[in-house]
Amino acid sequence: MSRPTSRQNGMRARIAAAAARLMAEDGIDDFALAKRKAARQLGAPATEALPANHEIEAELRAYRELYQAEEHPELIAELRRVALDAMRALAHFSPYLTGPVLSGLAGPYAEIELQLFPESAKDVELFLLERNLAFDTAEGRRFAGDRARAVSVFKLDWQGAPLKLQVFDPRDERLALKTSQAGRVLERAGIAEVGQLVAKAG
Repeated sequence: MSRPTSRQNGMRARIAAAAARLMAEDGIDDFALAKRKAARQLGAPATEALPANHEIEAELRAYRELYQAEEHPELIAELRRVALDAMRALAHFSPYLTGPVLSGLAGPYAEIELQLFPESAKDVELFLLERNLAFDTAEGRRFAGDRARAVSVFKLDWQGAPLKLQVFDPRDERLALKTSQAGRVLERAGIAEVGQLVAKAG
């Protein structure tokens, strides 16, 4: 396998920085979309090695510390407060916060992502219906090792913020879940941990 040249490494770093800027300024939360847009803006050839997500995360943290040092921590604190409220309401379903709100990388349009582990996905649907909460449904996949796990997804509004509920089989609660087979394990935090984050920011 040929090693990347210094020119390729330089372009990779430029794409990472441009993608981070797009995510910070335009509210893009999809790493793949941000990479593609950044590569197009910079005129990078399709064969150019694109940066990994963790490289963009590092650039995004640096950008926000430099240019959004006041407003971004306030945004994260508010999203985590809303997440904690939703988690307490959904406590019966063993909720965990995951995604950019937990990692601190969320933009202004980011969804609050919760993992739920009820006895049945129908229980979550009934919970929402009984409270007259409008929602959309979808299907998704997560991975544990090399095995795909089916996920029911409910999307709704919670205190003015977009909330995404990912509903798993209760047996999956003990597994390390990933967004893709080769991806990183998803970090997650329960009610007590999110409560500590909210208290620390308060």
